[in-house]
Amino acid sequence: MRDGLRVILIGMFGSLALLWLYVDAEAAERVFCGRNHHINITDLDMAPDPIDRGQRVNRWRITVEVDGTGECETTFEIREKPGRDLVARGGKRVLKPGRNVIQLEPDQKYRLSKREHCFEVLADIERTRKPIDSREAFCAREAGQNRWSMKERGDRPIRR
Repeated sequence: MRDGLRVILIGMFGSLALLWLYVDAEAAERVFCGRNHHINITDLDMAPDPIDRGQRVNRWRITVEVDGTGECETTFEIREKPGRDLVARGGKRVLKPGRNVIQLEPDQKYRLSKREHCFEVLADIERTRKPIDSREAFCAREAGQNRWSMKERGDRPIRR
C-alpha cells in the first residue's frame, strides 16, 4: 500500500515539475514590446460615464492597436496630462497583433474636479515607460453642473 502511494506521489510531483517547466519556457519566449511593435491607442473610456463630482471612476478601458509580428508583453498606466497625476495602472498584459481591449483598475484617490481633464496612456516599451501614440486627445469635459463625460460617437458601454 505504501509503495503504491509513493508511486502516485512521485508521479504527481513529476507532472507538476513538467508543467512548471512548460509554463516557464512559454514565459521566457514572450517578448517585451519594443521597436518591432508599433502601439497606438485608438480609444480611452471610463465608467461610469458621465460621472458626478466626487465620484470615483470604477473602470478604465483602453483600445490598443498593435502593428508588429507576434505577441509582446507590457504594462499600462493612465496619467493626467498635464500634471502627471496617476489615474489608473494595470498589470502585465500580453498584446496580440491587431486590436486589443484592456481594462485597467483606477487609482482609488483620483477624482475629476476641473472643467477639463486630459489623459495620456503610458506603456513599458523596451523596459522604459513611454507615452503611447494616439490620433486624438482623450479628455473628460464638464457636461453640465458638476458632471464630466468622455463619451464620443460610437462608444460602447463598459461591461463589468
